[in-house]
Amino acid sequence: MKRSFFFFILMASLAAAQNAPLADRAKAAVSVIDGTVKAPGLEKPVKVRRDRWGVAHIYAQNQHDLFFAQGYVVAQDRLFQMELWKRTGQGRLSEVLGPQALGRDQYARLLRYRGDMKAEYKSYSPDTQEILEAFTGGINAYIAERTKTGLPVEFQIAGFKPEPWKPQDCLNRMAAFAMTGNVFSELRHAEIVAAIGADKATALADFDPPVKLDPAPGADFTGLSTRALTGLVGSDTRIEFPRKALEGSNDWTISGALTKSGKPLLANDPHRVIAEPSLRYMVHLVAPGWDVIGAGEPGLPGVALGHNQNIAWGFTIFGLDQQDSYIEELNPENPLQYKAIGGWKTMEVVKETFAVRGEPDVSVDLKFTQHGPVLWQDGNRALVLHWVGSEPGTAGYLGSLAVDRAKNWDDFEAAMPRWKVPSENIVYADRAGNIGEHSTGLEPIRKWTGLLPVPGTGGYEWTGFVPTAELPHSFNPAAGYVATANNKMIPDGYPYNVGFEWYSVYRVRRIKEVLDHAAKGSLTIEDMQNLQNDVLSIPARELIGLLRTAVGNVPDADEQLLLNWDCKVTRDSAAGALYEVWSQELAKAVTEKVVPENVKAAAGELELNQIVDHLSHPEAEHFGENRDEQRNQLLRTTLKTAATRLVGLQASDPSKWSWGAMHKMKFRHSLDQADGAEAVFDLGPVPRPGDEETVDATGYEANTFSQNSGASYREILDLSDWDKSMAVNTPGQSGQPGSKHYSDLLPLWTEGQYFPLAYSPDAVKKATTDEMTLRP
Repeated sequence: MKRSFFFFILMASLAAAQNAPLADRAKAAVSVIDGTVKAPGLEKPVKVRRDRWGVAHIYAQNQHDLFFAQGYVVAQDRLFQMELWKRTGQGRLSEVLGPQALGRDQYARLLRYRGDMKAEYKSYSPDTQEILEAFTGGINAYIAERTKTGLPVEFQIAGFKPEPWKPQDCLNRMAAFAMTGNVFSELRHAEIVAAIGADKATALADFDPPVKLDPAPGADFTGLSTRALTGLVGSDTRIEFPRKALEGSNDWTISGALTKSGKPLLANDPHRVIAEPSLRYMVHLVAPGWDVIGAGEPGLPGVALGHNQNIAWGFTIFGLDQQDSYIEELNPENPLQYKAIGGWKTMEVVKETFAVRGEPDVSVDLKFTQHGPVLWQDGNRALVLHWVGSEPGTAGYLGSLAVDRAKNWDDFEAAMPRWKVPSENIVYADRAGNIGEHSTGLEPIRKWTGLLPVPGTGGYEWTGFVPTAELPHSFNPAAGYVATANNKMIPDGYPYNVGFEWYSVYRVRRIKEVLDHAAKGSLTIEDMQNLQNDVLSIPARELIGLLRTAVGNVPDADEQLLLNWDCKVTRDSAAGALYEVWSQELAKAVTEKVVPENVKAAAGELELNQIVDHLSHPEAEHFGENRDEQRNQLLRTTLKTAATRLVGLQASDPSKWSWGAMHKMKFRHSLDQADGAEAVFDLGPVPRPGDEETVDATGYEANTFSQNSGASYREILDLSDWDKSMAVNTPGQSGQPGSKHYSDLLPLWTEGQYFPLAYSPDAVKKATTDEMTLRP
C-alpha cells in the first residue's frame, strides 16, 4: 500500500507526542562542543575554541586535519541544513520530501556537472581534491558518531538519516545556478516580444548600457515563458516539509587616507535569503599555511569572505550573463533529433531513476543536445540551457580556496581567474595599505546581446570566455575608495556583451554620497557600522521632491507628513510606513499607464528607478497633453489611496503608524509545519527598518511587507588591527534549536549591532567559552 509523506509526518508527530516535549528533545540532542572527542580519520589532535558568539576557531597541525576538523565542526552545528543542500544538488530531495520535489530533482540532475573531474578539481586550487576529501571525511566522522549516539532532532522529526558525503557533493551546481543569469529574463523578454514586438519590448526595459532587443531573423517565441520552467530553482530556495493531513549585496574598501587609523577599512554585507539556519557559517581556520577567518556556506570548505594575516576581501554579485537559452528545432519524424549544421543530430538520452518518498520509483529520460540540457519541449521545439555551470571550476565559492591564502595584490589577482561562479565584484585591502577591486567570473564571449533565446542551428555560438584581466578592476583608485552594490561596473564602450540588467542604482549612490562627504582622515569602524545600517532612501527623497512641486502651498495632512520627513525608513517612522505603501501605489499606477495590457503579466511592475524616471520626465504618450498636471494629480491621488490603505492596515490615527509594525522578519525553518515545531524552530517576527533600495537592504513581500531577503551576515575589517574588526551573523551559528547559539545573535542583528571578530590567539582565548579537543 502506498504511504504518502503526510503519513510519515503523522507517524513522526505521534511518536513525538509519546516522548518528551519537542523543546526538551531538541536540547537533549544538541552537539557536544566541550571536552575531548575521538574523531577517527584525524592524524593529530586539533583544538577547537568556540567563542561566546558561537564562532569556532580551529587550530590544527596540518592542512588535512584543519579541513577534516572544519567538516566535523560545521556538521555539529548545521548537519540537517547541509544534508538538504547536498540533496538539492544531487537531485534527491524527493526521497525525503515526496513527489512535490520531483520536478526540482529532475532539473538538478539535468544541470549536474558531467565533465572532466580532474580539470574540475584543479580549477579551484591545485589541492582542492585533497581538501574536499578531508572536509567530507570530517563530516562523515560526525555522521558516524551521531548515528551511534542519536541523530539531531531535525532528522528525528523529518524521519530520515543523513548519508555519508563524497568530495563531489561539494561541487553543487544548483548552488551555482542560483547566482548566475539570465535564462528566466530571456524567456520573459521573449514572451513580451512575441506579444508587442522588439521595439516596444525594448522601451519597457531598463537596459544599461542602452541596447535594443535583437531577435534572430524569423524567430518564433510563441508559447515561451518563464512558466515553462516551474521547479528550476537554486539551492537557497526554501525547502519546506509539509504539515500533517524559504540576491543583492554591498561592499566597499577605503584607503587609509580617508580613515582615522591611517589604514584601510573594508566592509561587506552580502544579501541572500534570510532563514533559519543562516545561509552563512562563520569559522576561523589556523594551520601551517592557513590563518583565515570569515564566513562561507556550511557545505563548503574554506572561507568565502573575510581576511587572513595579510589581506581582506568581500564581494557583491557582479551580475554577468552566464546563461543562454537555445531553441532547437525538432525533427517531426523523430522528436529525439534536432536540427544542426550539416543535418539532424540525435539527442543524448540519460535514464535516471528517482526514489520518491511514499511512492514507487520514477524513471525519467534526461535529454541533452550539443548546447546542453533540454529544459522544455512542445513537440516542435526544445528549449536548451547553455551555461557556464557545465564548465570545470564553476561550483559556487570554491575559488575562495585560492584567495584564502593570498598574501598581496599579486596573489589576489592570480586567484581571480579561479573564481568563476558566482560572478562577483570583489573588493580588496591589505596591511601594506593598498586597496582595490576586481569584478570577476567566467563570462562567455557572444556576438549577440544574450537577452533573448537564440536558434540552435548555428550562428550563435560562444567563441571563448572574456579574459579575467579584461574584466573591470582597479588598484589604489584616486577616489580613495571602491564601492559596489550589484550596480553596473563595466565602463562605457565596454567591448563585450557581459550583461545589460543590473540591480539597484540607489544603494551604491547612497554609499558614495556618504563616503564622498566624509572628511579625509575621519572614517572609523563606527562610521562603517552606521553606513551598513543606513536607511536613508534616495528614491523617497526624489519622489517627495516631485510631491512638493505637486502640492504647492496647500498640502493636506498626509502630504505634510511626507514633506516633513527626513526620508529615513526607520522602524518607528509613520512617514516611512506611508511612503512604502505609496511607492506600491505609484508602481501600480505608472505601470498601468506605461505597460500594455497584454504583457502586464509577463512584464510585471516597473522597477522603482523606472517609476521615478517616468514621473520625473512625464511623456505625453503616457500622461496626455497636460502631462505635468496629470503627473501631479497621480502623485496626490495615489498618496490618498496609500493613506487609506494604511488606515486599514494599522490605525486611523497617523501618530500610531510605524514601518516596523508591518515590516517584520520571521526566521522560518524547513520543518516548521510539523506538529509543535513552529514554536521551537521559528524565531521572531522582529520589526525591521529599511527597504530593498536602502543600504540596509531589507527586501519584502509586496502583499505582506514581511522581509524576505537582505544581509544575514555583515563584516567590517580593520587593517590597522585585525582584532578591532567586527561582524555579525543571524540568527545564530548553530542550526540546532536546543543550542545556546541557535538564536543568540538575533538581538544584535535586529539592533544593527556587531560583535568583535577575535583573531589573534590572545583575543580568541579571552573570548572562548567552550573548548573541544578532537583526537585521532
